[in-house]
Amino acid sequence: MSETEKLEDTGLCFACGQNNPVGLKLKFNIISNQFIAKTIVDKNYQSYGGIVHGGILTTMLDEAMGGYLFQTGEPAFTGRLEVRFRKPTPTGVPITIRGWVVNQKRNIVEMKSEITLEDGSVSCEANARMVIVK
Repeated sequence: MSETEKLEDTGLCFACGQNNPVGLKLKFNIISNQFIAKTIVDKNYQSYGGIVHGGILTTMLDEAMGGYLFQTGEPAFTGRLEVRFRKPTPTGVPITIRGWVVNQKRNIVEMKSEITLEDGSVSCEANARMVIVK
Protein backbone atom coordinates (compact mmCIF):
# COMPACT_ATOMS: atom_id res chain seq x y z
CA MET A 1 0.00 0.00 0.00
CA SER A 2 1.42 3.41 -0.96
CA GLU A 3 1.51 6.40 1.41
CA THR A 4 -1.25 8.18 -0.53
CA GLU A 5 -3.55 5.18 -0.19
CA LYS A 6 -3.13 5.51 3.60
CA LEU A 7 -4.24 9.16 3.52
CA GLU A 8 -8.00 8.94 3.75
CA ASP A 9 -10.53 11.56 4.71
CA THR A 10 -12.31 10.11 7.75
CA GLY A 11 -14.35 13.25 8.37
CA LEU A 12 -12.64 13.67 11.74
CA CYS A 13 -9.99 16.25 10.80
CA PHE A 14 -9.95 18.85 13.58
CA ALA A 15 -9.95 21.70 11.06
CA CYS A 16 -12.31 20.54 8.31
CA GLY A 17 -13.88 17.29 9.49
CA GLN A 18 -17.65 17.59 9.50
CA ASN A 19 -17.93 14.53 11.82
CA ASN A 20 -15.62 15.86 14.54
CA PRO A 21 -17.83 16.99 17.45
CA VAL A 22 -15.19 19.41 18.80
CA GLY A 23 -13.63 20.43 15.48
CA LEU A 24 -13.79 23.72 13.60
CA LYS A 25 -15.82 22.22 10.72
CA LEU A 26 -14.30 24.61 8.15
CA LYS A 27 -15.85 24.39 4.67
CA PHE A 28 -13.43 25.47 1.96
CA ASN A 29 -14.08 26.17 -1.72
CA ILE A 30 -11.61 26.74 -4.53
CA ILE A 31 -12.21 30.19 -6.01
CA SER A 32 -9.76 31.80 -8.46
CA ASN A 33 -6.89 29.46 -7.45
CA GLN A 34 -7.42 30.14 -3.76
CA PHE A 35 -8.80 27.82 -1.07
CA ILE A 36 -11.32 29.97 0.81
CA ALA A 37 -13.50 29.46 3.88
CA LYS A 38 -15.61 31.85 5.91
CA THR A 39 -16.40 31.13 9.53
CA ILE A 40 -17.14 32.55 12.95
CA VAL A 41 -14.92 31.16 15.72
CA ASP A 42 -16.78 30.28 18.91
CA LYS A 43 -15.57 31.48 22.32
CA ASN A 44 -14.66 27.86 23.18
CA TYR A 45 -11.53 28.38 21.03
CA GLN A 46 -10.29 31.54 22.74
CA SER A 47 -7.15 32.33 24.69
CA TYR A 48 -7.76 35.68 26.40
CA GLY A 49 -11.39 36.67 26.64
CA GLY A 50 -12.83 37.32 23.21
CA ILE A 51 -9.59 36.57 21.30
CA VAL A 52 -9.08 33.43 19.17
CA HIS A 53 -6.21 31.26 20.45
CA GLY A 54 -3.05 31.50 18.31
CA GLY A 55 -2.88 27.72 17.96
CA ILE A 56 -6.38 27.66 16.48
CA LEU A 57 -5.45 30.43 14.04
CA THR A 58 -2.31 28.50 13.07
CA THR A 59 -4.42 25.39 12.47
CA MET A 60 -6.76 27.33 10.16
CA LEU A 61 -3.84 28.83 8.22
CA ASP A 62 -2.21 25.41 7.84
CA GLU A 63 -5.49 23.85 6.68
CA ALA A 64 -5.93 26.51 4.00
CA MET A 65 -2.64 25.36 2.48
CA GLY A 66 -2.56 21.60 3.09
CA GLY A 67 -6.28 21.22 2.43
CA TYR A 68 -5.91 23.00 -0.91
CA LEU A 69 -3.30 20.49 -2.06
CA PHE A 70 -5.34 17.53 -0.81
CA GLN A 71 -8.43 18.84 -2.61
CA THR A 72 -6.52 19.25 -5.88
CA GLY A 73 -5.20 15.68 -5.74
CA GLU A 74 -1.74 16.36 -4.32
CA PRO A 75 -1.84 15.27 -0.67
CA ALA A 76 1.00 16.86 1.29
CA PHE A 77 2.44 17.34 4.72
CA THR A 78 3.64 20.60 6.21
CA GLY A 79 7.43 20.70 6.07
CA ARG A 80 7.90 24.23 7.42
CA LEU A 81 5.38 26.74 8.70
CA GLU A 82 5.96 30.36 9.70
CA VAL A 83 3.09 32.40 11.16
CA ARG A 84 2.93 36.13 11.69
CA PHE A 85 0.24 37.50 14.00
CA ARG A 86 -0.57 41.08 12.99
CA LYS A 87 -3.52 41.89 15.28
CA PRO A 88 -5.93 40.04 17.59
CA THR A 89 -8.62 37.97 15.91
CA PRO A 90 -11.86 38.30 17.86
CA THR A 91 -14.22 35.42 18.54
CA GLY A 92 -17.84 35.68 17.44
CA VAL A 93 -17.26 37.71 14.25
CA PRO A 94 -17.00 36.61 10.59
CA ILE A 95 -13.48 35.91 9.31
CA THR A 96 -12.17 34.69 5.97
CA ILE A 97 -9.37 32.14 5.64
CA ARG A 98 -7.57 31.76 2.30
CA GLY A 99 -4.58 29.83 1.02
CA TRP A 100 -2.78 29.73 -2.34
CA VAL A 101 0.26 28.32 -4.13
CA VAL A 102 3.20 30.67 -4.63
CA ASN A 103 5.67 28.31 -6.33
CA GLN A 104 6.31 24.61 -6.89
CA LYS A 105 9.58 22.77 -7.52
CA ARG A 106 9.20 19.01 -7.84
CA ASN A 107 7.46 17.82 -4.66
CA ILE A 108 7.99 21.02 -2.63
CA VAL A 109 5.19 23.61 -2.80
CA GLU A 110 5.65 27.09 -1.39
CA MET A 111 2.32 28.46 -0.16
CA LYS A 112 0.80 31.42 1.65
CA SER A 113 -2.35 31.81 3.68
CA GLU A 114 -4.06 34.59 5.60
CA ILE A 115 -7.00 35.32 7.83
CA THR A 116 -8.87 38.56 7.26
CA LEU A 117 -11.45 40.35 9.34
CA GLU A 118 -14.71 41.86 8.04
CA ASP A 119 -13.02 45.20 7.33
CA GLY A 120 -10.51 43.42 5.05
CA SER A 121 -7.55 43.79 7.41
CA VAL A 122 -5.20 40.84 7.80
CA SER A 123 -5.13 39.50 11.36
CA CYS A 124 -2.53 36.80 10.69
CA GLU A 125 -0.68 35.20 7.80
CA ALA A 126 1.54 32.21 7.11
CA ASN A 127 4.18 30.97 4.72
CA ALA A 128 4.77 27.26 4.35
CA ARG A 129 6.72 24.67 2.45
CA MET A 130 4.49 21.71 1.82
CA VAL A 131 5.91 18.32 0.85
CA ILE A 132 3.77 16.40 -1.63
CA VAL A 133 3.39 12.72 -0.79
CA LYS A 134 4.50 10.54 -3.71
